[in-house]
Amino acid sequence: MAQCTHKDHIHNVQPQPQGACKECLEEGTKWAQLRMCLECGHVGCCDSSPGKHATRHFNETKHPVMQAHTGGSWKWCYVDKTYV
Repeated sequence: MAQCTHKDHIHNVQPQPQGACKECLEEGTKWAQLRMCLECGHVGCCDSSPGKHATRHFNETKHPVMQAHTGGSWKWCYVDKTYV
């Protein structure tokens, strides 16, 4: 199994915004689950949501590691395609 080489991008960040996907709110769409970027705190919806805003955030910023916004016991590295 691959290992994450981006652990240095994991920071103690505050979710922005708390408990919502900003892009979904702006677009008037709904999300399934929320993910938080561990580099900047951006909160976006998961890939099961129509907007896929967490992945879009990665594609735009290249911030590699995210976790579930609530109950975030697991972390995912987009670059290495593995759990951290």
